[in-house]
Amino acid sequence: MLGVFITCILFVLFGQLTVRKLRKKPEVKDKLGIEFASGWDILNVASALCRPKWMDNRYKKSRLSGLAANAEVLYQHTTLFDRILARIFWYSYVMSGSGLILMLILNLLGVFD
Repeated sequence: MLGVFITCILFVLFGQLTVRKLRKKPEVKDKLGIEFASGWDILNVASALCRPKWMDNRYKKSRLSGLAANAEVLYQHTTLFDRILARIFWYSYVMSGSGLILMLILNLLGVFD
């Protein structure tokens, strides 16, 4: 649960420090991907900054490319600190989410009884 708490803090920090700055720039505002729910663009930006280059090229060719954030534009308008914060947040988000799902499965299997 501590990992989830730290991830929540990183979510707010990344949203306030990086994504808020990107939303204010007109050339980047439309490149943050689709926001299905409030704050979804924060996840889009973090995942785009953590995606490998070869995978980013596959996203561009896809019909669903408008759903994800454009990594090339984001790299031009972010600093090294923003990218490091994105990676720390994204990998803690993935690890804490995967850990919670794993614990749920183990609990359903009766490992913790």
